[in-house]
Amino acid sequence: MTNHGPSHLATDLTGQIAIVTGAGRGLGRLIAETLAGCGAKVACIDVNTDLLGETVESIKVAGGEAAAYGCDVTDSARVNQVVDEVVDRWGGLQILVNNAGITRDGLIVRMKDDQWDSVLNINLRGTFLFTRAAAKPLMKGHRGRIINIASVSGLMGNPGQSNYSASKAGVIGLTRTVAMELAGRNITVNAVAPGFIETDMTAKMGEDIVKAVVERVPLGRLGQPRDVADAVLFLASEAASYITGQVLTVDGGLTV
Repeated sequence: MTNHGPSHLATDLTGQIAIVTGAGRGLGRLIAETLAGCGAKVACIDVNTDLLGETVESIKVAGGEAAAYGCDVTDSARVNQVVDEVVDRWGGLQILVNNAGITRDGLIVRMKDDQWDSVLNINLRGTFLFTRAAAKPLMKGHRGRIINIASVSGLMGNPGQSNYSASKAGVIGLTRTVAMELAGRNITVNAVAPGFIETDMTAKMGEDIVKAVVERVPLGRLGQPRDVADAVLFLASEAASYITGQVLTVDGGLTV
């Protein structure tokens, strides 16, 4: 059997170009910082350019390389322009992380049209637009990784989140189909489905609700943003070169 060297070298992303959407804050920012920390040049995408500046500065202070691109992920023309600018700037593209997403929760009988439309547009249409735009440069390089941030809500549902659950179930279906279409070009397409992660959003849920959530999780705790970022890094790396069309559930056993 051939020895391919130490496995820890598989997460070295030196020389690779990555796009991370929703990189202005929270999980997206941590994902961008994680990829940059492993050597990738990272194009940070967000509609909030002020927050983007903070992400890019954080990466540069740590010795990485990054650039900010203000972009509404539902704007097809702007998405195409951003991908072209990234490729022109650094000479290619190897990694796309579709992380941008929102919630607009409400019970189905009270859900407004704009609550439904905004969530589906950003979470699903945005993922589609960036995937379509990135596919050509990824195919040209005959190597690529697309990682879509889904959710356990897209696997099991969650009361009050019909729009969010539908969007994330759509992301999973998109992931599996695009994985089939691009496999022949050595491009893997996978999704990460976080469970309940300790974020600003869960902090607003209230102590009693968080306690009830934790009781449902076999590992007995909320996940950390780092748990999700490390899963993305794994799927972006050579360690995951034979994995495609899969959903990596990071939920402490919630969906077991």
